[in-house]
Amino acid sequence: MSESTENTNESNPFTKPGFIIAAILVLALIAGAVVIFLLPKGENTADPAPAPAGTTAAAKPTSSAPASADKSICGLPGSSDSGLGAAPQTTWELVGTMAAPTDPEIGPGKTDEEGIRSCFAHTPTGSLYAAVNLWALGSDPAKERSVADQLAAKGSGRDAGMNAPKTTTPVSSAKIQVAGFNVSYTAKQAVVELAFKADTGALATVRTTLIWEDGDWKGVVADNGAPLEEPRQVRDLSTVIPWSGA
Repeated sequence: MSESTENTNESNPFTKPGFIIAAILVLALIAGAVVIFLLPKGENTADPAPAPAGTTAAAKPTSSAPASADKSICGLPGSSDSGLGAAPQTTWELVGTMAAPTDPEIGPGKTDEEGIRSCFAHTPTGSLYAAVNLWALGSDPAKERSVADQLAAKGSGRDAGMNAPKTTTPVSSAKIQVAGFNVSYTAKQAVVELAFKADTGALATVRTTLIWEDGDWKGVVADNGAPLEEPRQVRDLSTVIPWSGA
């Protein structure tokens, strides 16, 4: 490894452990117009997320056995749906600089004094809404520890995120918005692939794993507190269901 590469890695804030600095990771990827390795090698010890099931808007939602008996912590209705093959009708709200979905029957059912949005329906759409809101909240470094505390699944990754030094690096001036999705869903776990589009026109996708825990969807992170998977650049939105609020 050259000295210049070593210096770049040492100064790159995205190589340090830390909970979901989600939108910051994507911004770093697409603003630089290069693929950067955002997680320290050898520290991602969590099991890899399963691949999304459906990849086209033509797919139809499917049904299976009723969802888990675990009730929503804020009383939102569940369903027996096990797929989401088309974009839902959505109301969007600005969370930081990112449009995030909201619905009284889907969530967020709770927003605290810090602006942390939680409690999403035990449905495929609920998991999708939870993932987008998680990433939108993750774009604000000031909320990093609160996001880890309230929205991360229990385990060593959550503990690492809560104990990590606060992110002090300024957020890139580039703006990103959700542009599409895929959802692979069971009542216990959802893998949500989100596509993001920058105001430069660049595209990136990343998958987020969520589990149903204590009556809400919680983000699963690696043992070092970082996201399980790195964003990757894509040329177009052909592999996702188009969906956006801005």
